[in-house]
Amino acid sequence: MAVRRVELAVQISEQFRALGAGMRLKELVVIGGVDMQQQARELARRPHVVVATPGRLRGLLDADSGLVSGLARCRFLVLDEADRVLDTTFEDDLRRILSCLPAERQTLLFSATMTKSLIALQKASLSDAHVFQAYEGLRTAERLREEYVFLPSKVKEVYLHHLLTVVLPEKKVRSAIIFCGTCRGCSLLSLLLEELELPAAALHSGKSQKARLAALARFKSEQVPLLLATDVASRGLDIPTVDAVINYDLPSLARDYVHRVGRTARAGRSGWSLSLVTQYDVALVGAIEGLIGHQLAEHKLEEAEVLKGITKVYSAKRAAMLRMAEEEGLDTGKSKRVKKASKQFAKGIGPSGAGTSKGSG
Repeated sequence: MAVRRVELAVQISEQFRALGAGMRLKELVVIGGVDMQQQARELARRPHVVVATPGRLRGLLDADSGLVSGLARCRFLVLDEADRVLDTTFEDDLRRILSCLPAERQTLLFSATMTKSLIALQKASLSDAHVFQAYEGLRTAERLREEYVFLPSKVKEVYLHHLLTVVLPEKKVRSAIIFCGTCRGCSLLSLLLEELELPAAALHSGKSQKARLAALARFKSEQVPLLLATDVASRGLDIPTVDAVINYDLPSLARDYVHRVGRTARAGRSGWSLSLVTQYDVALVGAIEGLIGHQLAEHKLEEAEVLKGITKVYSAKRAAMLRMAEEEGLDTGKSKRVKKASKQFAKGIGPSGAGTSKGSG
């Protein structure tokens, strides 16, 4: 079974282990960040199920040609998230893996979206394949309450702090995923919440594999109530206890919104998604509403109440920015970015205009 992400490979492997516990099923997860020689020895023992990322499996095959004979007896090939696995990123890896598999096998492709590449593949190479399609277009769950908050971009962190400390407890939200647009933004937000003494785990591609798996484990085991993540966590991961999804940054592609909010309201449960919308995000909201076929409801907050925490949040943000600069190896006394932030936050309320009305910049 080939999957594109380490976290998903580990999750699927855990499910095979649980389901096959009474059948002596031997499963192996083949991912980067683990000793290759150990993985090669385990692969040579011919486990019943191999869950692998394409790059690491190819690396093992290239390093030890003796492993090829084991794959010659493979009866099934499963590609999960086929729309992503079949893109050019994994093309060379898959070509090498497929060359080691027998022609007589069953190939299964699973995808939550029907992309142009999948449709083209179906017409060109899978004309005799059995196609099961329950795809009705990208849509959000019926029991998902979708809302947004309109706010000035300069006080985005202040609004998030209010949501986490006031709104979520009032709504009895036990766990939430907060999506950020970039790895750096996710890291900065993680440091900010740490300064504000709000426990959270961070999951993004800038972290090591070990750190990503540890962060996911802490969230899934409810050691922390918040998971900060980029779109690396928007597809595939199944965490049943997620009560809410917060789009701190809206995704640039409308379809990624559907994947993000799909982390809650799963398997018939109810859920809540809240998007933080600034004056720069109006067009993105329009694209999202056009895709899902309905409008997001506005979640109104009293601005005066929200801004009571502005001094505390800006002080924490300044500390977080200094810590990030130090982690990036910048000289905090010479960095233009740090100097600019220091001037802004030295006034105690941050950048000018932070307390303006919702429609302002």
